[in-house]
Amino acid sequence: MVDDHPMTRRGVAAILTDAGGFAVTASTPDPGELGDLGAFDLILVDLYLEDDTPCVPLVARLAAANRVLVRSASRRQGDVRAVIRAGAGGYVTKQSDPELIVSAARTVAAGGFALSAQLADILKVELEQDPEPDTGPGRLSQQEARVLDMIAQGFTHQQIAFRLGIKKSTVDTHVERIRVKLHAGNKADLTRIALERQRRGKA
Repeated sequence: MVDDHPMTRRGVAAILTDAGGFAVTASTPDPGELGDLGAFDLILVDLYLEDDTPCVPLVARLAAANRVLVRSASRRQGDVRAVIRAGAGGYVTKQSDPELIVSAARTVAAGGFALSAQLADILKVELEQDPEPDTGPGRLSQQEARVLDMIAQGFTHQQIAFRLGIKKSTVDTHVERIRVKLHAGNKADLTRIALERQRRGKA
């Protein structure tokens, strides 16, 4: 956990450990003290550390080596989009209920994608104002479209395989094909594209 407020770190650590299934193995205001980033299953990061500049480059560096969940008081459109583009697996506000923080932590640690409901609305507005390149339904097979929609809902590849009655390796193959067809990178890219597809489908 990386946060410049000691009381916040203690509070979130207590919420997670009380929920069960979590052990906070590092808690610091200095990301340089984390050491081997591969030693963690999940890194929680405060978007604003010490000053008024969002630590997006830090999020990108951590996300390149691990799963990252960002916590912030900010609901700015630019912050939400920048964090997702940087590769974070989730973004929750500091006003979120403890249950949501626990749920988001579990989802991101398992390889899923989590976003506070109000932030999802912000992202949809962003997509409407600055849409991604055409990702219409005709470019994907029916099964690939199902897989993409389930990724956007935060399901892991194993969970998708169970729900569709196929092997996880088959889901992995579908995801790789989707990435090639839609020029998508990480799971956050796929989620943005899925939201855009849903918006266009309702139009």
